[in-house]
Amino acid sequence: MAEMKSDIEIARTAKKRPIVEVGAKLGIPAEHLLPYGHDKAKISAEFIKSVQDNKAGKLILVTAISPTPAGEGKTTTTVGLGDGLNRIGKRAAVCIREASLGPNFGVKGGAAGGGYAQIVPMEDMNLHFTGDFHAITTAHNLLAALIDNHIYWGNELGIDTRRVSWRRVMDMNDRALRTIVCSLGGAANGYPREAGFDITVASEVMAILCLANDLEDLEKRLGDIIIAYRRDKSPVYARDLKADGPMAVLLKDAIQPNLVQTLENNPAFVHGGPFANIAHGCNSVVATRTALKVADYVVTEAGFGADLGAEKFFDIKCRKAGLKPAAAVIVATVRAMKMHGGVKKEDLGRENVEAVKKGCANLGRHIENVKQFGVPAVVAINHFVSDTEPELQAIREFVAASGEEAILCRHWALGSAGIEELAHKVVSLAEGGQAQFAPLYPDDMKLFDKIDTIVKRIYRGSEAIADKPVRDQLHAWEQQGYGHLPVCMAKTQYSFSTDPNLRGAPSGHVVPVREVRLSAGAGFVVAICGEIMTMPGLPKIPSSERIFLNEQGQIEGLF
Repeated sequence: MAEMKSDIEIARTAKKRPIVEVGAKLGIPAEHLLPYGHDKAKISAEFIKSVQDNKAGKLILVTAISPTPAGEGKTTTTVGLGDGLNRIGKRAAVCIREASLGPNFGVKGGAAGGGYAQIVPMEDMNLHFTGDFHAITTAHNLLAALIDNHIYWGNELGIDTRRVSWRRVMDMNDRALRTIVCSLGGAANGYPREAGFDITVASEVMAILCLANDLEDLEKRLGDIIIAYRRDKSPVYARDLKADGPMAVLLKDAIQPNLVQTLENNPAFVHGGPFANIAHGCNSVVATRTALKVADYVVTEAGFGADLGAEKFFDIKCRKAGLKPAAAVIVATVRAMKMHGGVKKEDLGRENVEAVKKGCANLGRHIENVKQFGVPAVVAINHFVSDTEPELQAIREFVAASGEEAILCRHWALGSAGIEELAHKVVSLAEGGQAQFAPLYPDDMKLFDKIDTIVKRIYRGSEAIADKPVRDQLHAWEQQGYGHLPVCMAKTQYSFSTDPNLRGAPSGHVVPVREVRLSAGAGFVVAICGEIMTMPGLPKIPSSERIFLNEQGQIEGLF
């Protein structure tokens, strides 16, 4: 058997079409594509506005089991399914998030898919792309600079410097910046105070860009950001500093969706990139809505497992944007099932049917959770060459016993030809009218009860717990008129609990809420659980050590 090429080698040999040809597949005229080179473009606001009255296509969510270091291939399956739907004659588009530089140079790698189910240009997408993340970082840090500048020049708004809630951001993993002291060095540099950095994908500006309907809505939401509190605990907003206008100027291009293509030259919208463990984990509403107006099927993904990304996709994105998903695909692998069944990563190459059966409890939990939202689901088994037929059969039998179907997919090795069966199944689910989508909780439920509902119904914990200051803060926000907002759980992606080492399907655990943050502009309340960090660190041996330029000037080591 010939050795499989690396992702970057495959991407490098792609037969890309000019981006205007890709846009033409969806009826986007060339004059409404703002090209960044020959293979990527932004879609104009004028075109987006012109298609709003079109009939919407079917929205398909790709989610997954709880992630493991063995890898599940959710983005790969999202891209493969988009190609598969096109292969069977459907007009389909893919909608995914942009990649963060932090994981690229850290441990997780890029976000363009893999094997023969990739989006290209892969190197551009995983690096600076069209500059959206830099624009978001700059807009966020402009606001931070304006806050400290306002305090320096007399603090007319009466900001309590102990209660500045707006941190700075950068798109890199850097634990040294989690907590800092700024404005040191004497009177000329301002008033020293404790501050810190988050990663850009945790920024409220990122969330706002991904949830805004258009540029006007974006500017309003930016103005709604709460940046600090006064001594009487009253909030200070970004618009009080007149920051909303210049921030919107910095983001005017970034809010326009990016159009690129798959290896099979099918259209892909790549826009926005909030993480799903510390933010809401979905691509932009603008991109998804636009895709739905120009394609019959739109395949999108939500980060990490269904307990995080899918829950937020349903409870935040779909609730706020009025989206109604027609079907969901839950991605699983034999390797990951073995890890959830207790097998170490170095032993994954050996057949272990019992471990697969034990690990299927995690898959079963995610199937049940997706069905709680009234969305029909199918399981996609992302095939690895080390899988054995008895292991695959164990997953099929488990899923069949739960009343669903598991379909083996070979898109990584074969592209769209390896995922036709799943494409046909998704069409039958979407056209069957089975979806009765509804969020998990109503808007008028109290904030802590929303957190507790997610803990009990999605994580299967016994309860959420929080100290009195956290509960008092939630109550204060309810009194200020924010009680109707959904909650965004910040929690480890590796477990249903807050212990990343507790794999499988634990139940009865307590979920401690350490801190809550109000994202008034984005429109949700963040509940930070356990030890999760909003600024990741780098591993002992980061991916950056394997990334370099070869003698031909080509990038090596991105994946």
